[in-house]
Amino acid sequence: MGFSTKAPCPGYAGPVSPPPSDLRPLAIGEIIDRAATFWRKHFKTLFLLSLGFNLVSYIMTKALQLAAQRNVATIQMAIRDGDMPVLAAEYSRFLLMLTATLGVTFWVYSLNTLAVSRYVVPTQLGESTRPADGMQRVLKRVGTFTGAYLLSLLWAVGAILLLMLPGALLAGVGGAIVLRTEGTISGVRVLGWILLAAGPILAGLGMVGGLLWYLLRFALLAPVMAMEDLPAVGSFRRSGALLSGRVGPGFTGRVTVRAMILVTVVSIILIAVSILCGLPALIIQFTHGSALDPAATPAPQSLLVPAELLQVVGQAVFNPLGLVVYALLYLDMRVRREGLDLERRLEAR
Repeated sequence: MGFSTKAPCPGYAGPVSPPPSDLRPLAIGEIIDRAATFWRKHFKTLFLLSLGFNLVSYIMTKALQLAAQRNVATIQMAIRDGDMPVLAAEYSRFLLMLTATLGVTFWVYSLNTLAVSRYVVPTQLGESTRPADGMQRVLKRVGTFTGAYLLSLLWAVGAILLLMLPGALLAGVGGAIVLRTEGTISGVRVLGWILLAAGPILAGLGMVGGLLWYLLRFALLAPVMAMEDLPAVGSFRRSGALLSGRVGPGFTGRVTVRAMILVTVVSIILIAVSILCGLPALIIQFTHGSALDPAATPAPQSLLVPAELLQVVGQAVFNPLGLVVYALLYLDMRVRREGLDLERRLEAR
């Protein structure tokens, strides 16, 4: 399945790196090395492509933080008064806000991946391209992408619930044994307590496994949307097809293994950047009282907001490195599965 990029403006000579002749299957280390090289060469462009998306994510997270402060105060009051209906309602509201914020934040992050991929892939193919092409592609495909994203979330929920089911059943059996043997001391009751303790651990591992499956299964959804004019369902299937099966011998020949290694690298980058850039805000919070203590006096927003904006800028600087990895993984899968390198060389003759 081919794709096309938008023609550049007349007289515009966009960056060309590397030439089409260098298009070939890449090892995992080469993908990471090429991503780092591209990030350094196109640092300013990638920063500008990511800054707006990071600001949107910050605004949503900040709104959740401010709402959570009021929510926590209400929860503390309900606990003190023993008002269980209010406690349950406020706790449910907090979980709902947290889930919605995480979902929308990841949606914004995926749109950022789409914009960056629209710039990275044509440049890697030796074509002239503009940073504005990425933003135009986002605006053009935002509705279709949102549909595919929601569809992927439904699959994620199903996978997480399925993987958590064994742990839930184990905890249920353990709880039933403990209740039926109440007042006795026996090996069966001890077994019940063991199952009751092991069930939540197994369910938690299932949830983590489901989240990892989601990150791997849909790692190429945004690049597919960036480069191919497919509907939501078609893009959903296409991203899964590119990441299925194997592309070489051995353990690392399986596409899921290659994707898992690269997603792990991206995750480490994101976590490290978030921790490093978030240190000023954490220092301010702990200076005015423990950030983990809901009863502590919140840090003044006049100090906290500038520190958090510094974190946003830092993320806009380093996060594109991970986004370039996703774009190069997409390109590598096209080369390995569809002979895109051979196709481009034939077209160049």
